Amino acid sequence: MTLVENMRALRRAQKSSSGAPAYSRFINRPMGRFFAAAAHSLGLAPDQVTALSGFCTFAGIATIALVAPTPMSSLVIVALLVIGYALDSADGQLARLRGGGSLRGEWLDHVVDATKMSTIHLAVLVCWARFYDVAAGWLLVPIAFAVVSMIFFFGVILTDLLRRIASASTPPRDEPAPERKLRASPLYSVAVLPADYGLLMLVFVTLALPPVFMTLYTALLAVNALILAASLVRWFRSLPAEAVARA
Repeated sequence: MTLVENMRALRRAQKSSSGAPAYSRFINRPMGRFFAAAAHSLGLAPDQVTALSGFCTFAGIATIALVAPTPMSSLVIVALLVIGYALDSADGQLARLRGGGSLRGEWLDHVVDATKMSTIHLAVLVCWARFYDVAAGWLLVPIAFAVVSMIFFFGVILTDLLRRIASASTPPRDEPAPERKLRASPLYSVAVLPADYGLLMLVFVTLALPPVFMTLYTALLAVNALILAASLVRWFRSLPAEAVARA
């Protein structure tokens, strides 16, 4: 299949965008679609795309920690993170284009994501300690952000897993129509944008401007903590309270 034919096939194989934050929904998935189509044309497997995603992402994260911030290094970091994130979307889209992914592929994707979500904030911690002239108390900010990010990531994965277990034992409960309509709305995608990894990536363009970056990064932490608190309550309530049969 040609690149254009792959793009058309991918548009028909897209998963629902309901609940997806704005960057992921309107920028990252279209970029991932192009990368997935190109990868399919080149004969790459989803796991190979995942490996490329990890390489770009962790190269960007290493640059945060190891290279003194400059306008040029900031642009390089953002470029690496953006490409890595688009490839992270591409591996799943490529798997669907090929007829479905594997459990090993899903495992690998989640492990890379979990590593990314923790190490990016630890890299900020190292950057601030090495290159920023800040009081020691400020170093608690990236530590707190790492904790929030990992709880959020684990909460998403665990809630999805438990919902699958519950649906295997009992018929799945339909999401209320008003809530389903709200989550599918572009306005909802914009409202949850602060929780989008894509927005966090873009903030690194200001890494060479410590006061600006610290302000934006700390503000994102505060908003993400609030979104996490609300999400934990919603996830808990969405799970059935009754016992479910175990295999």
